[in-house]
Amino acid sequence: MASWKSNIENIHELDATHNTLVSYTSGFAIGIIAVNLIYPKLPGNVANATTYPFPVKYKVVSFEIEQLFSGDPAIKEQILNAARELEAEGVRAIIGACGYFAHFQKDIANVVDVPVFMSSLCQLPLIKTALGERKKIAVFAASGDDIDDELLAKVGSDSSRLIVQNIGNLESFSAIRWGRPELDNGKLKQDICDIAAKLVEENPDIGAILLECSDLPPYAKAIQARTGLPVFDFNTMIDNVYHAVVQKEYYGYF
Repeated sequence: MASWKSNIENIHELDATHNTLVSYTSGFAIGIIAVNLIYPKLPGNVANATTYPFPVKYKVVSFEIEQLFSGDPAIKEQILNAARELEAEGVRAIIGACGYFAHFQKDIANVVDVPVFMSSLCQLPLIKTALGERKKIAVFAASGDDIDDELLAKVGSDSSRLIVQNIGNLESFSAIRWGRPELDNGKLKQDICDIAAKLVEENPDIGAILLECSDLPPYAKAIQARTGLPVFDFNTMIDNVYHAVVQKEYYGYF
């Protein structure tokens, strides 16, 4: 009998006897908790399902984004319930669609039995390990003042070797920051790339860039083209997590 976490890769496995969770849908390995915010979410955005070559399942939570930036305890139970629901519906890993879900990383990991990666900041230990100690990491953040050692400790890191670049006060980012229906995507891309280029020019010891915000992956390729640096974001993390929880056989030749 095949486990519900088995991958069906051929006709023999398809014709096997299957045992699964009781759920109204299936086939979602990645579950994403997203805040109910209204603004254009373009391909590449974590909240745009066309970003991924595999199906993802969303669970919405509703509160002011400033509450998430600060880690307001009043919103914790709603987030925990969303995680529990995603697990009950069969996802193999849970992601948060905002870097400041890091405030609740440990809380959520302790109430579910699937892996939890609530923030792109979870990649910081990996990036620090990959770079020489003389190298720094530029972190582009929607609310730079809220990235501190207390928050970073929840994802196994600290502020050492980080250069935090706030982008939340950009006029071109205001549609995302304040929930407006019209976004000048070209202007925002240009502004972020200009900031990245200037930051790297002023800090030649930057070895990588990490995009905290789940709205920034659409600009990762352009940032890399301007700076020539590795760019990590939510989607580099989600792709990695997906391949960890949905392993497949390799076929080819040698």
